[in-house]
Amino acid sequence: MDSAMQLKPKAFRFLRLAISLILLIVGFGSVEFVSAQGNRVFIHPGAVNNKADLKFVKAKIRNGEQPWTAMFKQVSDLATSGGKPLLNINSKNEDANISMDDARRAYANALVWSFTGKEVYAKQAILILNGWSELQSFNGGNDQDKLHAGWVGSLFGSAAEIMRGYRGWARSDKRKLQAMFKRAFYPQLLNASSWNGNVDLTQIDAMMNIAVFNDDEMLFNRGIERLNRRILSYFFLRSDKIVPAIEGDGGNVAAFWNNPTSWIDGLTQETCRDNGHHTQFALASAIRAAEVAWNQGVDLYTPHAARLSAAMELLATQINTANMLGTCPNNTATASLFNTWEVGFNHYHYRKGKNLPQTEKLIKEKVRSKSTSILNIFYETLTHAEVGRN
Repeated sequence: MDSAMQLKPKAFRFLRLAISLILLIVGFGSVEFVSAQGNRVFIHPGAVNNKADLKFVKAKIRNGEQPWTAMFKQVSDLATSGGKPLLNINSKNEDANISMDDARRAYANALVWSFTGKEVYAKQAILILNGWSELQSFNGGNDQDKLHAGWVGSLFGSAAEIMRGYRGWARSDKRKLQAMFKRAFYPQLLNASSWNGNVDLTQIDAMMNIAVFNDDEMLFNRGIERLNRRILSYFFLRSDKIVPAIEGDGGNVAAFWNNPTSWIDGLTQETCRDNGHHTQFALASAIRAAEVAWNQGVDLYTPHAARLSAAMELLATQINTANMLGTCPNNTATASLFNTWEVGFNHYHYRKGKNLPQTEKLIKEKVRSKSTSILNIFYETLTHAEVGRN
Protein backbone atom coordinates (compact mmCIF):
# COMPACT_ATOMS: atom_id res chain seq x y z
CA MET A 1 0.00 0.00 0.00
CA ASP A 2 1.18 3.52 -0.83
CA SER A 3 2.58 5.20 2.29
CA ALA A 4 0.46 8.29 1.67
CA MET A 5 -2.66 6.15 1.79
CA GLN A 6 -1.75 5.08 5.33
CA LEU A 7 -1.97 8.65 6.63
CA LYS A 8 -4.92 9.63 8.72
CA PRO A 9 -7.55 11.57 6.74
CA LYS A 10 -6.67 14.94 8.28
CA ALA A 11 -2.96 14.47 7.66
CA PHE A 12 -3.61 13.27 4.12
CA ARG A 13 -5.71 16.35 3.33
CA PHE A 14 -2.93 18.54 4.68
CA LEU A 15 -0.36 16.75 2.51
CA ARG A 16 -2.43 17.26 -0.63
CA LEU A 17 -2.90 20.95 0.20
CA ALA A 18 0.84 21.33 0.68
CA ILE A 19 1.53 19.74 -2.70
CA SER A 20 -0.98 22.10 -4.32
CA LEU A 21 0.67 25.17 -2.80
CA ILE A 22 4.13 24.04 -3.90
CA LEU A 23 2.95 23.52 -7.49
CA LEU A 24 1.34 26.93 -7.54
CA ILE A 25 4.47 28.61 -6.20
CA VAL A 26 6.73 27.11 -8.87
CA GLY A 27 4.35 28.31 -11.57
CA PHE A 28 2.71 25.19 -12.96
CA GLY A 29 -0.73 26.80 -12.94
CA SER A 30 -3.95 26.05 -11.13
CA VAL A 31 -4.41 22.68 -9.50
CA GLU A 32 -7.57 20.69 -8.89
CA PHE A 33 -7.73 17.47 -6.93
CA VAL A 34 -9.38 14.20 -7.82
CA SER A 35 -11.30 12.89 -4.86
CA ALA A 36 -13.82 10.52 -6.41
CA GLN A 37 -11.46 8.39 -8.47
CA GLY A 38 -8.05 8.52 -6.86
CA ASN A 39 -5.27 10.65 -5.51
CA ARG A 40 -3.65 12.13 -8.60
CA VAL A 41 -3.12 15.87 -8.46
CA PHE A 42 -3.94 17.17 -11.94
CA ILE A 43 -2.07 20.25 -13.10
CA HIS A 44 -4.00 22.84 -15.13
CA PRO A 45 -3.54 23.83 -17.84
CA GLY A 46 -1.84 20.54 -18.49
CA ALA A 47 -3.17 18.66 -21.49
CA VAL A 48 -1.03 18.91 -24.61
CA ASN A 49 -0.34 22.57 -23.73
CA ASN A 50 1.05 23.74 -20.40
CA LYS A 51 1.19 27.19 -18.85
CA ALA A 52 4.91 27.79 -19.44
CA ASP A 53 4.76 26.76 -23.10
CA LEU A 54 1.74 28.96 -23.81
CA LYS A 55 3.54 31.86 -22.16
CA PHE A 56 6.67 31.21 -24.28
CA VAL A 57 4.68 31.28 -27.52
CA LYS A 58 2.77 34.38 -26.46
CA ALA A 59 6.06 36.25 -26.02
CA LYS A 60 7.30 35.09 -29.43
CA ILE A 61 4.13 36.37 -31.10
CA ARG A 62 4.29 39.67 -29.22
CA ASN A 63 7.83 40.17 -30.50
CA GLY A 64 6.90 39.22 -34.06
CA GLU A 65 9.32 36.27 -34.15
CA GLN A 66 9.21 33.43 -36.65
CA PRO A 67 8.02 30.77 -37.21
CA TRP A 68 5.41 31.42 -34.52
CA THR A 69 4.00 34.66 -35.94
CA ALA A 70 3.29 33.24 -39.39
CA MET A 71 1.56 30.20 -37.91
CA PHE A 72 -0.36 32.40 -35.49
CA LYS A 73 -1.80 34.30 -38.46
CA GLN A 74 -3.11 31.06 -39.96
CA VAL A 75 -4.66 29.93 -36.69
CA SER A 76 -6.18 33.38 -36.13
CA ASP A 77 -7.85 33.23 -39.54
CA LEU A 78 -9.33 29.86 -38.62
CA ALA A 79 -10.43 31.08 -35.20
CA THR A 80 -12.39 34.05 -36.50
CA SER A 81 -14.21 32.09 -39.21
CA GLY A 82 -17.77 31.08 -38.55
CA GLY A 83 -20.06 31.97 -35.71
CA LYS A 84 -22.30 29.56 -33.85
CA PRO A 85 -21.38 25.89 -33.67
CA LEU A 86 -22.23 24.00 -36.84
CA LEU A 87 -23.82 21.32 -34.66
CA ASN A 88 -27.47 20.40 -35.19
CA ILE A 89 -28.02 19.05 -31.72
CA ASN A 90 -31.18 17.17 -32.70
CA SER A 91 -29.06 14.69 -34.63
CA LYS A 92 -27.69 11.72 -32.68
CA ASN A 93 -24.33 11.62 -34.45
CA GLU A 94 -23.02 14.64 -36.28
CA ASP A 95 -21.48 14.62 -39.71
CA ALA A 96 -17.75 13.96 -39.47
CA ASN A 97 -16.71 17.11 -41.31
CA ILE A 98 -18.97 19.33 -39.19
CA SER A 99 -17.63 18.03 -35.90
CA MET A 100 -14.04 18.26 -37.11
CA ASP A 101 -14.56 21.86 -38.24
CA ASP A 102 -16.01 22.77 -34.84
CA ALA A 103 -13.23 20.94 -32.96
CA ARG A 104 -10.54 22.76 -34.95
CA ARG A 105 -12.27 26.14 -34.47
CA ALA A 106 -12.70 25.53 -30.74
CA TYR A 107 -9.00 24.78 -30.31
CA ALA A 108 -7.98 27.66 -32.58
CA ASN A 109 -10.07 30.14 -30.60
CA ALA A 110 -8.78 28.79 -27.31
CA LEU A 111 -5.18 29.23 -28.47
CA VAL A 112 -5.73 32.73 -29.83
CA TRP A 113 -7.47 33.77 -26.62
CA SER A 114 -4.53 32.41 -24.65
CA PHE A 115 -2.05 34.35 -26.78
CA THR A 116 -4.00 37.64 -27.03
CA GLY A 117 -6.38 37.76 -24.06
CA LYS A 118 -9.14 39.02 -26.38
CA GLU A 119 -12.62 38.16 -25.15
CA VAL A 120 -14.05 37.62 -28.62
CA TYR A 121 -11.97 34.46 -29.00
CA ALA A 122 -12.80 33.16 -25.53
CA LYS A 123 -16.51 33.64 -26.15
CA GLN A 124 -16.30 31.88 -29.50
CA ALA A 125 -14.47 28.90 -28.01
CA ILE A 126 -17.02 28.63 -25.19
CA LEU A 127 -19.93 28.95 -27.62
CA ILE A 128 -18.67 25.94 -29.56
CA LEU A 129 -17.82 23.85 -26.50
CA ASN A 130 -21.15 24.58 -24.83
CA GLY A 131 -22.99 23.67 -28.02
CA TRP A 132 -21.32 20.28 -28.18
CA SER A 133 -22.03 19.57 -24.52
CA GLU A 134 -25.50 18.42 -25.61
CA LEU A 135 -24.19 15.60 -27.82
CA GLN A 136 -25.71 12.31 -26.67
CA SER A 137 -23.68 9.64 -28.47
CA PHE A 138 -21.95 8.41 -31.59
CA ASN A 139 -23.54 5.89 -33.90
CA GLY A 140 -22.70 2.65 -32.18
CA GLY A 141 -19.05 2.05 -31.53
CA ASN A 142 -17.62 0.67 -34.76
CA ASP A 143 -13.98 1.32 -35.62
CA GLN A 144 -14.83 4.44 -37.63
CA ASP A 145 -16.64 5.89 -34.60
CA LYS A 146 -13.60 5.13 -32.46
CA LEU A 147 -11.31 6.84 -34.92
CA HIS A 148 -13.54 9.88 -35.26
CA ALA A 149 -13.91 10.20 -31.48
CA GLY A 150 -10.14 10.24 -31.30
CA TRP A 151 -9.77 12.93 -33.95
CA VAL A 152 -12.27 15.37 -32.49
CA GLY A 153 -11.84 14.37 -28.85
CA SER A 154 -8.16 15.27 -28.85
CA LEU A 155 -8.96 18.78 -30.10
CA PHE A 156 -12.08 19.37 -28.00
CA GLY A 157 -10.17 18.14 -24.95
CA SER A 158 -7.20 20.41 -25.70
CA ALA A 159 -9.49 23.40 -26.25
CA ALA A 160 -11.51 22.78 -23.09
CA GLU A 161 -8.38 22.42 -20.97
CA ILE A 162 -7.11 25.83 -22.10
CA MET A 163 -10.51 27.45 -21.62
CA ARG A 164 -11.02 26.11 -18.09
CA GLY A 165 -8.93 29.12 -17.00
CA TYR A 166 -11.42 31.58 -18.50
CA ARG A 167 -13.51 33.15 -15.75
CA GLY A 168 -16.40 33.79 -18.10
CA TRP A 169 -17.07 30.07 -18.54
CA ALA A 170 -19.74 29.02 -16.05
CA ARG A 171 -18.81 26.10 -13.81
CA SER A 172 -22.13 24.44 -14.62
CA ASP A 173 -21.28 24.55 -18.33
CA LYS A 174 -17.88 23.00 -17.70
CA ARG A 175 -19.59 20.18 -15.84
CA LYS A 176 -22.01 19.64 -18.73
CA LEU A 177 -19.10 19.30 -21.14
CA GLN A 178 -17.34 16.87 -18.79
CA ALA A 179 -20.55 14.84 -18.60
CA MET A 180 -20.83 14.82 -22.40
CA PHE A 181 -17.29 13.49 -22.73
CA LYS A 182 -18.19 10.65 -20.37
CA ARG A 183 -21.51 9.96 -22.09
CA ALA A 184 -20.51 10.20 -25.74
CA PHE A 185 -16.73 9.87 -26.01
CA TYR A 186 -15.73 7.39 -23.30
CA PRO A 187 -17.61 4.48 -24.95
CA GLN A 188 -15.68 5.10 -28.18
CA LEU A 189 -12.28 5.60 -26.58
CA LEU A 190 -12.04 3.01 -23.81
CA ASN A 191 -12.14 0.03 -26.18
CA ALA A 192 -9.16 -0.04 -28.51
CA SER A 193 -9.76 -0.28 -32.22
CA SER A 194 -8.54 -3.46 -33.90
CA TRP A 195 -7.66 -1.56 -37.05
CA ASN A 196 -4.15 -0.28 -37.79
CA GLY A 197 -2.23 1.15 -34.85
CA ASN A 198 -2.73 4.80 -35.75
CA VAL A 199 -6.40 4.46 -34.75
CA ASP A 200 -5.62 3.21 -31.26
CA LEU A 201 -2.98 5.92 -30.86
CA THR A 202 -5.49 8.58 -31.94
CA GLN A 203 -7.95 7.24 -29.36
CA ILE A 204 -5.20 7.41 -26.72
CA ASP A 205 -4.40 11.00 -27.69
CA ALA A 206 -8.02 11.93 -27.05
CA MET A 207 -8.17 9.92 -23.82
CA MET A 208 -5.18 11.73 -22.35
CA ASN A 209 -6.37 15.23 -23.23
CA ILE A 210 -9.93 14.62 -22.07
CA ALA A 211 -8.74 12.89 -18.88
CA VAL A 212 -6.92 16.03 -17.77
CA PHE A 213 -9.93 18.27 -18.43
CA ASN A 214 -12.22 15.80 -16.68
CA ASP A 215 -9.82 15.26 -13.74
CA ASP A 216 -10.26 11.58 -14.48
CA GLU A 217 -7.47 9.44 -13.06
CA MET A 218 -9.00 6.21 -14.37
CA LEU A 219 -9.04 7.47 -17.96
CA PHE A 220 -5.56 8.95 -17.60
CA ASN A 221 -4.12 5.66 -16.33
CA ARG A 222 -5.90 3.65 -19.01
CA GLY A 223 -4.39 5.95 -21.62
CA ILE A 224 -0.89 5.39 -20.22
CA GLU A 225 -1.37 1.60 -20.17
CA ARG A 226 -2.63 1.59 -23.74
CA LEU A 227 0.16 3.86 -24.95
CA ASN A 228 2.88 1.71 -23.40
CA ARG A 229 1.45 -1.41 -25.00
CA ARG A 230 0.87 0.08 -28.45
CA ILE A 231 4.29 1.72 -28.70
CA LEU A 232 5.95 -1.68 -28.22
CA SER A 233 3.72 -3.18 -30.92
CA TYR A 234 3.99 -0.29 -33.38
CA PHE A 235 7.57 1.04 -33.31
CA PHE A 236 10.27 -1.54 -34.09
CA LEU A 237 13.81 -1.92 -32.80
CA ARG A 238 16.17 -4.60 -34.06
CA SER A 239 16.89 -5.53 -30.45
CA ASP A 240 13.31 -6.83 -30.18
CA LYS A 241 13.28 -10.59 -30.09
CA ILE A 242 9.64 -10.62 -31.08
CA VAL A 243 6.99 -8.04 -31.90
CA PRO A 244 4.41 -8.24 -29.09
CA ALA A 245 1.00 -9.51 -30.12
CA ILE A 246 -1.74 -6.90 -30.36
CA GLU A 247 -5.45 -7.15 -31.12
CA GLY A 248 -6.03 -7.08 -34.86
CA ASP A 249 -2.68 -8.52 -35.95
CA GLY A 250 -4.32 -11.82 -36.96
CA GLY A 251 -1.34 -13.73 -35.65
CA ASN A 252 0.63 -12.76 -38.75
CA VAL A 253 3.05 -9.94 -37.89
CA ALA A 254 4.57 -9.64 -41.37
CA ALA A 255 1.17 -9.22 -43.02
CA PHE A 256 -0.04 -6.83 -40.30
CA TRP A 257 3.09 -4.76 -40.86
CA ASN A 258 2.44 -4.75 -44.62
CA ASN A 259 5.34 -7.05 -45.43
CA PRO A 260 8.47 -4.94 -44.89
CA THR A 261 11.50 -5.90 -46.97
CA SER A 262 13.91 -4.74 -44.26
CA TRP A 263 13.29 -4.68 -40.51
CA ILE A 264 15.36 -1.78 -39.19
CA ASP A 265 15.25 0.57 -36.20
CA GLY A 266 12.37 3.00 -36.53
CA LEU A 267 10.21 0.85 -38.80
CA THR A 268 6.53 1.10 -37.87
CA GLN A 269 3.52 -1.12 -38.30
CA GLU A 270 2.25 1.19 -41.05
CA THR A 271 5.52 2.23 -42.70
CA CYS A 272 4.84 -0.01 -45.70
CA ARG A 273 1.09 0.53 -45.69
CA ASP A 274 1.47 3.79 -47.58
CA ASN A 275 5.15 4.66 -47.23
CA GLY A 276 4.92 7.13 -44.36
CA HIS A 277 1.51 8.75 -44.75
CA HIS A 278 -0.33 7.10 -41.86
CA THR A 279 2.85 6.74 -39.85
CA GLN A 280 2.87 10.52 -39.42
CA PHE A 281 -0.59 10.35 -37.82
CA ALA A 282 0.48 7.56 -35.50
CA LEU A 283 3.70 9.30 -34.50
CA ALA A 284 1.85 12.56 -33.88
CA SER A 285 -0.75 10.92 -31.64
CA ALA A 286 1.78 8.84 -29.69
CA ILE A 287 3.93 11.87 -28.96
CA ARG A 288 0.98 14.15 -28.15
CA ALA A 289 -0.14 11.57 -25.59
CA ALA A 290 3.38 11.40 -24.14
CA GLU A 291 3.39 15.19 -23.94
CA VAL A 292 0.17 15.22 -21.92
CA ALA A 293 1.68 12.68 -19.55
CA TRP A 294 4.85 14.81 -19.30
CA ASN A 295 2.78 17.87 -18.41
CA GLN A 296 1.25 15.84 -15.59
CA GLY A 297 4.63 14.73 -14.25
CA VAL A 298 4.68 11.28 -15.87
CA ASP A 299 7.69 10.62 -18.13
CA LEU A 300 6.79 8.25 -20.95
CA TYR A 301 9.35 9.82 -23.27
CA THR A 302 12.38 8.28 -21.56
CA PRO A 303 11.43 4.59 -21.56
CA HIS A 304 10.42 4.86 -25.23
CA ALA A 305 13.19 7.24 -26.34
CA ALA A 306 15.01 4.72 -28.55
CA ARG A 307 11.84 3.73 -30.42
CA LEU A 308 10.31 7.14 -30.87
CA SER A 309 13.51 8.93 -31.84
CA ALA A 310 14.46 6.13 -34.27
CA ALA A 311 11.01 6.32 -35.87
CA MET A 312 11.32 10.08 -36.23
CA GLU A 313 14.77 9.89 -37.78
CA LEU A 314 13.92 7.04 -40.16
CA LEU A 315 10.72 8.64 -41.42
CA ALA A 316 12.37 12.06 -41.69
CA THR A 317 15.20 10.55 -43.74
CA GLN A 318 12.72 8.80 -46.01
CA ILE A 319 10.75 12.01 -46.60
CA ASN A 320 13.90 14.12 -47.00
CA THR A 321 15.24 11.75 -49.65
CA ALA A 322 11.89 10.65 -51.15
CA ASN A 323 13.25 7.12 -50.71
CA MET A 324 12.05 4.35 -48.40
CA LEU A 325 15.63 3.10 -47.99
CA GLY A 326 14.72 -0.45 -48.96
CA THR A 327 12.26 -0.98 -46.11
CA CYS A 328 9.19 -1.58 -48.29
CA PRO A 329 8.22 -3.16 -51.61
CA ASN A 330 7.47 0.32 -52.97
CA ASN A 331 10.62 2.39 -52.49
CA THR A 332 9.09 5.86 -53.08
CA ALA A 333 8.29 7.78 -49.88
CA THR A 334 4.97 9.50 -49.37
CA ALA A 335 4.52 13.02 -50.69
CA SER A 336 2.34 13.85 -47.68
CA LEU A 337 3.85 16.15 -45.08
CA PHE A 338 1.95 17.17 -41.97
CA ASN A 339 2.66 19.84 -39.36
CA THR A 340 3.65 17.36 -36.71
CA TRP A 341 7.27 16.53 -35.67
CA GLU A 342 7.64 19.63 -33.47
CA VAL A 343 6.39 18.12 -30.18
CA GLY A 344 8.75 15.16 -30.32
CA PHE A 345 11.70 17.14 -31.63
CA ASN A 346 11.19 19.78 -28.95
CA HIS A 347 11.32 17.18 -26.21
CA TYR A 348 14.21 15.06 -27.38
CA HIS A 349 16.33 17.86 -28.83
CA TYR A 350 15.58 20.98 -26.80
CA ARG A 351 14.66 19.47 -23.47
CA LYS A 352 17.06 16.51 -23.55
CA GLY A 353 19.82 17.61 -25.92
CA LYS A 354 19.52 14.65 -28.31
CA ASN A 355 20.84 15.15 -31.83
CA LEU A 356 18.16 14.35 -34.44
CA PRO A 357 19.70 15.74 -37.65
CA GLN A 358 17.22 14.38 -40.19
CA THR A 359 14.22 15.49 -38.13
CA GLU A 360 15.75 18.93 -37.67
CA LYS A 361 16.45 19.22 -41.41
CA LEU A 362 12.89 18.21 -42.27
CA ILE A 363 11.36 20.66 -39.80
CA LYS A 364 13.46 23.65 -40.78
CA GLU A 365 13.44 23.08 -44.53
CA LYS A 366 9.93 21.74 -45.11
CA VAL A 367 7.61 21.33 -42.14
CA ARG A 368 7.46 24.97 -41.10
CA SER A 369 6.84 26.23 -44.63
CA LYS A 370 5.20 23.45 -46.64
CA SER A 371 3.28 21.16 -44.29
CA THR A 372 -0.45 20.72 -43.72
CA SER A 373 -2.42 20.69 -40.47
CA ILE A 374 -5.14 18.09 -40.65
CA LEU A 375 -7.44 16.19 -38.30
CA ASN A 376 -5.78 16.01 -34.84
CA ILE A 377 -2.45 17.29 -36.23
CA PHE A 378 -2.90 20.96 -35.45
CA TYR A 379 -0.20 23.59 -36.11
CA GLU A 380 2.45 22.07 -33.86
CA THR A 381 4.92 24.70 -35.09
CA LEU A 382 2.83 27.34 -33.35
CA THR A 383 2.27 25.48 -30.10
CA HIS A 384 5.52 23.55 -29.59
CA ALA A 385 8.37 24.83 -31.73
CA GLU A 386 11.39 25.22 -29.42
CA VAL A 387 9.31 25.69 -26.27
CA GLY A 388 11.85 23.64 -24.34
CA ARG A 389 14.82 25.66 -25.58
CA ASN A 390 16.91 27.18 -22.79
